[in-house]
Amino acid sequence: MLKKILLISLALVLMTGSAWAKTIVFATDATWPPMEFVDESKNIVGFSIDYMTEAGKLAGFTPKFMAVAWDGIFAGLAGGQYDAICSSVSITEERKQKMDFSIPYFKVRQALVVRKDSQVKSLEELKGKKVGTQISTTGTFAVQKVEGVVSKTYDEVGLAIEDLYNGRIDGVVCDDPVAANYALTNEKYKGTLKIAAVIETGEVEYYGIAVQKGNKEILDLINKGIKAVQDKGIDQGLRQKWIGQ
Repeated sequence: MLKKILLISLALVLMTGSAWAKTIVFATDATWPPMEFVDESKNIVGFSIDYMTEAGKLAGFTPKFMAVAWDGIFAGLAGGQYDAICSSVSITEERKQKMDFSIPYFKVRQALVVRKDSQVKSLEELKGKKVGTQISTTGTFAVQKVEGVVSKTYDEVGLAIEDLYNGRIDGVVCDDPVAANYALTNEKYKGTLKIAAVIETGEVEYYGIAVQKGNKEILDLINKGIKAVQDKGIDQGLRQKWIGQ
């Protein structure tokens, strides 16, 4: 009888995959709402967190999220401190030289946030002015491409938004869902800030999950999960939950 119970239990485990699921440790800089951030209960939450959680259920892995500061997040991956990065990492040719990426899971654009009393409608109009970004992000790269704009970088985008709110800088460039979160829904900032423009860079930008070069086992599992989330339309529900229209 005991042997029969064990066999039934093993069969259930194999069907669900839950007890035998591989744990994948994801580093995340949880300062990027609504994609990845820390809630009032000190939990790491957000669109990307839910996305990888659902991907794990469908692909047979258990995600574990580790808070890591952005300025050291890529070095930690290279050093094997975690398996992957789930932190709104845009897939770029330069980054692909140093790490492998999953299939894309979110399309993103850069947006310019200014104070509501500003008449500025493009990044080019801020020549000679300070524009804040989170260091080493595609927002920083976009600002640095515009001649005459003074680039001011921060460890966290929230610090740049706070300086804009207090009038210390003239604009902030960040990913559009993050810009919308601060300028349209955040109770502290939505009455003072607005989105002035979406910056057209001429290149399509996507988020992907980064893994160490050559780590095919982890990459295949993550890709399997992302594809399953997309095929089932779960990503659309997550977008509505965290981002809205």
